Amino acid sequence: MAVLLNEEILKAIDDNGQIDTYEYAISTGRDHQIVVGAVKSIQSMGNLVTCEQRSFNTWSLTDEGKEVLEHGSHEAVVYASVDPTAGTLLVDIMERGDNAKLGFSKAMSNGWVMLDKNAEGGARVFRKVDSIIDEVKEKLRNVAKGSGRISEDELKEYKRRKLITNIITKSYIVSKGDNFSTSVEKLDTDLTPDMIANDSWKDCTFKEYNFDAMGIPPVCGHLHPLMKVRAQYRQIFLEMGFIEMPTNNFIESSFWNFDALFQPQQHPARDAHDTFFLKDPEKSFEFPQQYLEKVKTVHQYGGFGSEGYKYEWKLEEAQKNILRTHTTAVSARMLYKLGQQKFTPAKYFSIDRVFRNETLDATHLAEFHQIEGVVADYDLTLGHLIGILYAFFKKLGMEKLRFKPAYNPYTEPSMEVFSYHEGLKKWVEVGNSGVFRPEMLLPMGLPENVSVIAWGLSVERPTMIMYGVDNIRELVGHKINLERVYTNPICRLDN
Repeated sequence: MAVLLNEEILKAIDDNGQIDTYEYAISTGRDHQIVVGAVKSIQSMGNLVTCEQRSFNTWSLTDEGKEVLEHGSHEAVVYASVDPTAGTLLVDIMERGDNAKLGFSKAMSNGWVMLDKNAEGGARVFRKVDSIIDEVKEKLRNVAKGSGRISEDELKEYKRRKLITNIITKSYIVSKGDNFSTSVEKLDTDLTPDMIANDSWKDCTFKEYNFDAMGIPPVCGHLHPLMKVRAQYRQIFLEMGFIEMPTNNFIESSFWNFDALFQPQQHPARDAHDTFFLKDPEKSFEFPQQYLEKVKTVHQYGGFGSEGYKYEWKLEEAQKNILRTHTTAVSARMLYKLGQQKFTPAKYFSIDRVFRNETLDATHLAEFHQIEGVVADYDLTLGHLIGILYAFFKKLGMEKLRFKPAYNPYTEPSMEVFSYHEGLKKWVEVGNSGVFRPEMLLPMGLPENVSVIAWGLSVERPTMIMYGVDNIRELVGHKINLERVYTNPICRLDN
């Protein structure tokens, strides 16, 4: 089959002097890539043809455009759904799918239907004409075939409606070469011992060696931009003497994720609109009992200088399993472990995924990475926190910092951290920080004069800035550009 196509292409070149692969594919009803493959095959047989590449814009149907081509335009579908005699309730038309509203609007502007708002039973749509011509479907058929007349205004309209998309097509102008022939002769590629023994090599035509051809790149893995930035952050923490916390448990109990952090059980963050709750296993049952009772008491009645929240603390609420909403749950476990032994100052950090029931958009995902730094030592103050934040962010190349008072359930005082963005020429929020509350620390068994300072930030947003990504869904998820992963350079934080 391939040989026959090669001969057909050579004959077409012989008849016309040259061919354009794209136009030839359309005229013969073949896939353009198959035609290009055949031309490449002919090129490998010697100087039969010469090729000159050209690029031009073409239009291709989107998935929605293909649906229109199969079932008709949205306005034609709406017209067809209207009862010819009695009409159809507007509410029934709107329930026919996501495109019903657009289809109704277009059908109205085309003069195909009319709306009677005062009809019996509610607003009713009636046909205004006996028949229609679905020009959108016909025009899209022409686009799919690469033929037919379609105006620039129509192309812009269909692009705006996301029925077509513009793509760059590369084709080849194929002309006769010095050794042009309409017959396909397979060239020999190897000189064999038999050819030498019987002198048959003298009558063979060998394929020329391409000494300029590059070798095949070795297959290897590629680091995702997020992993590159994560490695940089991790190195900074290690240089500052921090110990990495174990974060290999995406599933947490509400106790460690919320209650241990002195976050009340009625807090909005514990609602299903913000948190993913598990059905199986639905609950956890193993907790340090003495510590659990202390947490319960602090929530209900207060203690350690606090009045508590004055509500009935429920074990069933604390037992609920969730996808952790922050890595501070890991910090709570580590601080509790620190409080169960003879205290020694400690510096911890973690970088891992957390999960929020967020609405997805260009800057939000349902899962993302959180960076957290925690320092536990005697008599730490807000001044120590500010000092270590300056040291940390300086290593990220951010030396202009500002701090704004904020509220967190488990830190007091709390501060939002802002840095001056030279590119945007304005102050942008880069993290959150604070000093953990005594109501959280003292039930863990930590000494009274021990303070814990902490701060956190995300990985995704700094990565978007470093790599020039304006939509987070292009960085993580099914819309990711794999070519970006292959070609992006190693991340370098400007110091």
